[in-house]
Amino acid sequence: MAYIFQTLTNRASRSNINQSNMADAREWFRDEAVSMKNVNVNRMMKTAGEDSSFGADSVGKMYMFFYDPKWKDILPYYDRFPLVFPIEIKTDGFLGINVHYIPPVARAGLMDSLYSLEDKYNDNKKLILSYDILKSASRFKAFQPCLKRYLFSHVVSGFKNVNYDDWDKALMLPSERFVKGRRDRVFKESMGKI
Repeated sequence: MAYIFQTLTNRASRSNINQSNMADAREWFRDEAVSMKNVNVNRMMKTAGEDSSFGADSVGKMYMFFYDPKWKDILPYYDRFPLVFPIEIKTDGFLGINVHYIPPVARAGLMDSLYSLEDKYNDNKKLILSYDILKSASRFKAFQPCLKRYLFSHVVSGFKNVNYDDWDKALMLPSERFVKGRRDRVFKESMGKI
């Protein structure tokens, strides 16, 4: 488990947060994660455990990794440290939802909707995701500015699978690393697309 996730879990324990009450625990973790000012993503990657294998069974899980886009020279901005739910695996990469492209409040709303797609019959704790499912329901509309195409040849680190129990913590951490655009601009433009 990454150091930052353990730090939040320890704070919850000291604050007597009952993690069995998922709604209260989720709200507490989200508030705490948003309040954190500095997140060392290099340390986070080093302490998150082994690199995960990435393949067809990765759809619906949460991953973090470092990325150097092929078209970075013409992109208006991009995230060097995506936090992604893959929705479709291709031979040369994948399509995924990078939650960093929307502000924390919108992330929480999107995540609450996505939890309805949880695979309750799978011990691996993942979401049942596809582009068609997301496009078909208005409650998922916040995914649109987050939908990104990633090439395996431009992933510059291993993939770290974020444990299901840490999704809400990771979701709200200020770990985005935008290049060529400030997060306020990215959030404003993304919200304009929703």
